[in-house]
Amino acid sequence: MAQSLTHIDSDGSARMIDVGNKAQTQRVAVAAGRITMTPAALAAIKAGDAPKGDVLGAARIAGIMAAKRTADLIPMCHPLAIDASNIAFTLGDDWIQVVATASLTGRTGVEMEALTAASVALLTIYDMAKALDKGMVIADIRLVEKRGGKSGHWVAAGWDG
Repeated sequence: MAQSLTHIDSDGSARMIDVGNKAQTQRVAVAAGRITMTPAALAAIKAGDAPKGDVLGAARIAGIMAAKRTADLIPMCHPLAIDASNIAFTLGDDWIQVVATASLTGRTGVEMEALTAASVALLTIYDMAKALDKGMVIADIRLVEKRGGKSGHWVAAGWDG
């Protein structure tokens, strides 16, 4: 059985899905990613000694702003009134993990908002610390959990939140 494409109409043109008839439910999405760097660069970030200032503070604000602006960046995403967005950091010896959460009560999910928030927070860390280490690597950006909507609760294999 062939599956129909949800964002393509019968003429083959791109379209936005009509979510007007869907029930409003509480929806939450969590995305994560990691940036690796030299231990010296991470030490400077931890100490607040990066040339551009507070790296993690700027990344947190950038991630939250990105969640709110996702529809401006990703075609076919609905503009959503996000109820909450949060950016959390875990620091290792030579890496920073970003965990971005987005939530709302609405008719469509917030997976793209969480993924965009995580991506932009990681990009901001790179931008704020590139004078310390131009070889930083951003990797493993993925959806790790979602709740709400028709598909219910889903958690990525191996994610312990």
